[in-house]
Amino acid sequence: MNGAAPRAEPAGGLRPPAGAPAPAPGLLDVRGHFRRWLQSRLPRTDNWTLGQRNIYILPTASGFTFALTLLVMLVASINYQLNLGYALTFLLTGAALVSMHMTHSNLRGLTMHLRPPAPGFAGETVLLEVVLTNPGRQRHGLALRFDAAASAATPMAWSDAPAGGQAQVHLSLVPSHRGWHAVPTLVMDTVFPFGLFRAWTVWRPASRVLAWPRPESPLPPLPSAATASAGERPERRSAGSEMDGVRPWRRGDSMRQVVWKKVARSGQLVSRETSGSAQRELWLQWTDAATGGDVEKRLSRLAGWLLRADQEGLAYGLRLPGQELELGHGDAHRRQALERLALWS
Repeated sequence: MNGAAPRAEPAGGLRPPAGAPAPAPGLLDVRGHFRRWLQSRLPRTDNWTLGQRNIYILPTASGFTFALTLLVMLVASINYQLNLGYALTFLLTGAALVSMHMTHSNLRGLTMHLRPPAPGFAGETVLLEVVLTNPGRQRHGLALRFDAAASAATPMAWSDAPAGGQAQVHLSLVPSHRGWHAVPTLVMDTVFPFGLFRAWTVWRPASRVLAWPRPESPLPPLPSAATASAGERPERRSAGSEMDGVRPWRRGDSMRQVVWKKVARSGQLVSRETSGSAQRELWLQWTDAATGGDVEKRLSRLAGWLLRADQEGLAYGLRLPGQELELGHGDAHRRQALERLALWS
């Protein structure tokens, strides 16, 4: 069963959940210090195997109420010498102890793996996928969430883990600005089977999420000076053939464009260029994206322009202060250009 994709409070530039109540200041300080101390002792890793050393367990509010009820039953049985009262009290106590063991074993042995997060745009949802590997019997009622100050208000992604199989759990986060973001600390917990005890583990993933600049909207037109004649490639027709000529292979060319006969003879990758495949070349420059000196707005405009150029099938390059990305097109080139914008400083 796949978990839902809740939006939780992450750290380092990620938005908190809407409507989450803030804890009392005094309690927040104590819990915050304890959380930071605990997390500082945990290694950063994308694979987390649950065992005796990293699973914690405590009674829930229902568990404390149940214990108080057992205490009252025991006192009443002693006071009135009720043999059946003794039997019922000790029977329920044994059931509670078995419940504690089952709650702990519901997590023990699981392995959690965080798949590399895909980059996304700042201000938009980025999906995290956690794979649960279960080598033993089936596990029920597993809840994954981001660690947060208001843990009770943080949404959870629920899942079961099939016996000897795997399950995927998804969480979503929203990076507020461009650049790298550490994946927030994750908590996996369970109260299965009776809700008397809560077992949990704290996990610090090592992966980071890359946030690209959010494209400007509405977007001004592409730079006209660069799109008019910067790149109509000269046509070279060969009589009786659809091929206009060959050129060195460029990133983004499909395998159908590669002239394999010439590759076999020369050992160099070359692509055929037909009259219908001639492209215009567009240079996206830092100076063309002037927005009153605001760096983030410039990057946002450049991000929008390169997406527009990619949609229109243009070969485009990127010129930023101190660096340049050569002309190209295709998915890999688009990702490289967006990464340059995301990490520019």
